[in-house]
Amino acid sequence: MSQDDGPHELALLDALPDGAVVADATGAVVAVNRAALAMLGLDGDDWRGAPLGEVLRLVDSEGRDWVTCSSPYDGLNSRTGIPEQSWLLPSGEEVLVAATMHRDRPRGEVVRVGIGLRSGRGRARLDRERSDLVATVAHELRSPLTGVKGFVQAMLNRWDKLNDEQKVLMLTTVNADADRLSRLIAELLDVARIDTGRLSLYPRPVDAVVLVQRVVDMVQAGTARPIELRLAGDLPEIQADPDKLTQVVTNLVENAVRHGDGTVRVTLERLSAGEGPAPADVTGVLLTVDDEGEGIAPELRRRVFTKFWTGGVRGGSGLGMYIVNGLARAHGGHVAIDDSPAGGARIQVSWPESDD
Repeated sequence: MSQDDGPHELALLDALPDGAVVADATGAVVAVNRAALAMLGLDGDDWRGAPLGEVLRLVDSEGRDWVTCSSPYDGLNSRTGIPEQSWLLPSGEEVLVAATMHRDRPRGEVVRVGIGLRSGRGRARLDRERSDLVATVAHELRSPLTGVKGFVQAMLNRWDKLNDEQKVLMLTTVNADADRLSRLIAELLDVARIDTGRLSLYPRPVDAVVLVQRVVDMVQAGTARPIELRLAGDLPEIQADPDKLTQVVTNLVENAVRHGDGTVRVTLERLSAGEGPAPADVTGVLLTVDDEGEGIAPELRRRVFTKFWTGGVRGGSGLGMYIVNGLARAHGGHVAIDDSPAGGARIQVSWPESDD
């Protein structure tokens, strides 16, 4: 880009969401897009032909300017860029700055420098989210750990004074807290794998009826609340990792038991094209879990799939629905929330059928 570039090139730069500044071989600025003008507090065309250091008024926490510290035209002739770093705008706002040096030939002279400016608000928000995540994880881990430590300490201090029944009760509680810790750690690992796209799946044709029946029987054995399973019609095999499908169904049924009242109803039915929460061309099986609790308000339903969302008062890590959604989508399925005819919440999961 030269100093004589027309409005077309500037219009292309103006289409960028981040700030952009371009300087020629002499260090004179030849282009500044609108986002950069706003960030740098520039007006009109006063920047055109001005030295890069006068236009790019960025300083670090010690007051040093970007051009002097980065020396885009000097240094090793093998340099092609400057990594993104945090700098301060004239307004005092943080901005993330990266640069690319274009050379006339490999290891030749720098003929153009392009600088990108990105608002630091996104990073600040990400830092806050990470801090919230660490605080939430610490809280979730601390509760069962406190129970484990307390009962173990009591047994160590009073072992000879405790009868067998008391010892069994304490050890049973410690075991339950250890199971809770194991589940939480497994959930956190699943969340990390979903976020980074490193979720390992081993899908194969699966009979959903067998797996869902097994989950219902397992959860029913641990609760007095009735759980009904209804199988509607002839169901096709689905394509799924059996362990992940079991995890999805277990999360949904346990959530319904924990947050609902009365009977939990689990339904498996054939999913025809155009039905359920799946795209119009998806066929397979539709899993529906209904409870008789308070339900989930429409304005909160999107938040249910975020990490550590807890909308009830009956506990839980707040990771279950995030994992359910992630596992279902990894298989090509979809999750939707609606009102249950019984007055509580209805969760529906569509699962594609096997190609075989």
